[in-house]
Amino acid sequence: MFRLGLIVNPLAGLGGSVALKGSDGVAELALSKGAEAKAGLRTQNAFAVFESLKDKIQVITCPGAMGEEVLEGINWHYELIDLAVSYPSHCHDTQQAAQLLQKMNIDLLLFAGGDGTARDICSVVDDHVPVLGIPAGVKIHSGVYGVTPQASGEVVKMLVTGELVDLKNQDVKDIDEEAFRNNQVKAKMFGEMLVPEAGQFVQSVKQGGMEQEELVLEDMAAYLSQEMEDDILYLVGSGKTTAFLMDYLHLENTLLGLDAVVNGELIQSDLAEQDILCLLEQYKDVRIIVSVIGGQGHVLGRGNQQLSAKVIQRVGRKNLLVLCTKTKLADLAGRPLIVDTGDVALDKQLAGHIEVITGYQDKVLYPIQ
Repeated sequence: MFRLGLIVNPLAGLGGSVALKGSDGVAELALSKGAEAKAGLRTQNAFAVFESLKDKIQVITCPGAMGEEVLEGINWHYELIDLAVSYPSHCHDTQQAAQLLQKMNIDLLLFAGGDGTARDICSVVDDHVPVLGIPAGVKIHSGVYGVTPQASGEVVKMLVTGELVDLKNQDVKDIDEEAFRNNQVKAKMFGEMLVPEAGQFVQSVKQGGMEQEELVLEDMAAYLSQEMEDDILYLVGSGKTTAFLMDYLHLENTLLGLDAVVNGELIQSDLAEQDILCLLEQYKDVRIIVSVIGGQGHVLGRGNQQLSAKVIQRVGRKNLLVLCTKTKLADLAGRPLIVDTGDVALDKQLAGHIEVITGYQDKVLYPIQ
């Protein structure tokens, strides 16, 4: 019997859809702004992948929203650890849970959260305990997560069925959220954890720094500025590639948020999901401009959760404009681009091949999943 320890951070990702760029210390504010907890659903999506192996897995988890409620919702049998969970849950709950679970002879510690959750677990878990994250947070800089919840489930499935899976130490990184909310990325490494590594299923540590391809970025910006049409709403996503476009247009931009542009003018900055939905009521024609996260390949679902499943469904796949240099695409070594909207059906609709703008009147077809 495969012994699987499970920790769910029910507050993970709350700040994403409401443009708070993180959830650490702002969970109550996020909830007051209408944020919905999705860590439980993302955990269920991961478990759905290996549901056929239910009789081969013993799950040990935490009371309440930190695991028990998630498993009750999908009729999984489980064993509870002796833990009094705070409400709302706290980092100390995560740390104590990890300490208790690793004493119970588990084969894998599976957790749902973001970089803050990974950091909490890293601070207490022994270096011989295999750990794997289900991505549920706003910030996912660490190399301890599956690229999607389903990918995390695939890794568990491989482990349970006895496939050969390498175990490698991966970095746990976190950023200063206060600086992050002021458009500054200050990442720091907090240690390493032993992670099952299975090719395309486990993400790389996010690459930082600006690419030294300014001429290519300028070409892309020139091409897009030429193609932008009157009376169309352009939702410009986060990242340094899209920031280059905004600079080219002589517009201020939210480096780590979403901005709205119409007729060459900035009409709204740092949009939350609800702000976008309101704008979609006003504008019939909409385009979304996003870039690719270097080293990981994420297009949707990392740092731009404001572009929720509701938003993507309304705007449509054909109106998604993806920017990426050929160097970044080559660095993916054939791995597909990734969408992780939190809606499995929508992710499947978005899969296939998509045009990626790589220069001035230069595009390539690239797989996306």
